[in-house]
Amino acid sequence: MVALESSVFAQGLPIPTNADAARRMIGAIERVGAVPAISAVSAGKAVFGLNDDELARFLARDGVLKVSARDIPVAMLQGRDGATTVAGALSLMALSPIRVFATGGIGGVHREPQFDESADLAELSRTPVIVVCAGAKSILDLHATMERLESFGVVVVGYRTREMPGFFFADTGIPLATSVVSVDEIAQLYALQCSLGRQQAIVVMQPPPAEHAVRKASIERALDTALDDAKRHGVRGGAVTPYLLTAVERATEGRTLAANVALLEANAALAAEIAVACTRVSAAPLARS
Repeated sequence: MVALESSVFAQGLPIPTNADAARRMIGAIERVGAVPAISAVSAGKAVFGLNDDELARFLARDGVLKVSARDIPVAMLQGRDGATTVAGALSLMALSPIRVFATGGIGGVHREPQFDESADLAELSRTPVIVVCAGAKSILDLHATMERLESFGVVVVGYRTREMPGFFFADTGIPLATSVVSVDEIAQLYALQCSLGRQQAIVVMQPPPAEHAVRKASIERALDTALDDAKRHGVRGGAVTPYLLTAVERATEGRTLAANVALLEANAALAAEIAVACTRVSAAPLARS
């Protein structure tokens, strides 16, 4: 099984791109022979797996809360629909036997102010699962994010890359200490991690598909302008990330949106391959004892 977040569909991507991304991610996982499990709070119940009617509600985005780990019990108490972020999905995975998770980019340390850190980092530090991503979101301080992952003891692995990808682009200049070329290596690494009783996640980073990647210089120019605009308009807290992503998408004439969907599909496919590989590694426990 491969867990997915639901916030990327309910808040992260615009209509109708969100439905296309959901279809492509689900299809990529199923083609490999794994089972997709979208995490969410549906009408007050924390779930893995949305039926067609539930997924339609989340894709319509009407009244769906964005829920991080701390927000899940509030959504449950109020009987609301809640779309899980990476942190929210990881917190639910800690209660389930699902050990592999696919997303676009993890959260991390913001550029301004640097004390603003994503809750994803804390959940990665205490949830022993495999997270497949295209690095951290380009709008973040990538160097600081890598330092925080190191401080938290999170294992970061490059899949067929020796450099941390930057979500929309591959060339961050940030070297990765560990690189692998096969999913079996990742499954074996996870088995060893569990055998040592480690509670941190393994973050597997793969670059975005080359044909959809956006030049780093284009992203940086758009970000500089967007950050200035955000400060001028008083955008703060949870509103910063969607504001910056929207601004960058507009500045790149939609190229980042196409890249986002492509890397989501690629990450889902890789996560499914890893999940299948875990079943071939008999020493790899799929649930905590």
